[in-house]
Amino acid sequence: MEQTAMRRHDWSAESPWPHRLALISTGATFLLILAGGVVTTTGAGLAVPDWPTTFGYNMFLYPWAKMTGGILYEHSHRLIGSLVGLLTLALAIVLWAVEPRRWVRWLGAAALLAVIVQGVLGGLRVVLVAEQLALLHGALAHAFLGLAASLALFTSRAWTDLPAPLPVEVAGRPRLSCVVLTAGTYVQIVLGAVVTHTGGGLGAHVGMALLLSVLVLVVTRHVCSRFADRAELVRPARFLRLFWVLQLILGAGSYVMELGDRQAPMSALLALAFPVAHRIGAGFMLVAGLALTLQVFRLSRLGARAAAENQVTGEVPA
Repeated sequence: MEQTAMRRHDWSAESPWPHRLALISTGATFLLILAGGVVTTTGAGLAVPDWPTTFGYNMFLYPWAKMTGGILYEHSHRLIGSLVGLLTLALAIVLWAVEPRRWVRWLGAAALLAVIVQGVLGGLRVVLVAEQLALLHGALAHAFLGLAASLALFTSRAWTDLPAPLPVEVAGRPRLSCVVLTAGTYVQIVLGAVVTHTGGGLGAHVGMALLLSVLVLVVTRHVCSRFADRAELVRPARFLRLFWVLQLILGAGSYVMELGDRQAPMSALLALAFPVAHRIGAGFMLVAGLALTLQVFRLSRLGARAAAENQVTGEVPA
């Protein structure tokens, strides 16, 4: 048993494929969210009335010549979803073959289960013509994105290499604020899905945007000033601040285009581009906040372990 574990560990240390597949899966998930945004914004969610077939065809054999208008958007969304599913399956298999950390292997299995649930929800939304399932499907898409991005982080050298630990007392404040910020970002994504699918909840969405703006400024300023020498913290904090600025611009643009004259030049294109880009920006902001949160917790845990070892040996931390 011990020899098997050792072989798995050695193989994992040499194989770049877990990280590569996790990165590709994350990128494909962003593409899937983009396609889903196009489907929702254009109202093409029911352009293909059956599932898992497409107008009676095997989904993968549907003629390209018939893919026009809303059918093109919806069927492309299904094909990209299938690609994400296959990539997640490959990632889960590779993780169970080479990854020595049990919790990472189980996280890969959880990702596979999540992508299956997402596919079924998307199909049931068509079969049952249920707008509530469309809302749930859209909200869970970003949750899966966060899971895929986490696997990309956990299988990277930035995670497997051991950095200097962060004392627990120092990490306490950013740890809590990062959790609140990341959770708030996801709540904001859900509120955005409510606005998109029901037309209500805009006030709550705007209010959460204001709250998140304060949190982003406070958290990123604290991290970048207090931990300026810790690239693993400063980098996601800077990306988080950048994506927050972009989100404010894209959100305002989406609202203006919703109220604007659709007959104006370029209005139709902008009315599609702004809300779709806003969804993608939300995903980038969520991933940046999640990466920052996970790194803070990781460094804090290493700090707690170092403090416990020093207490046992009687050494005084430097």
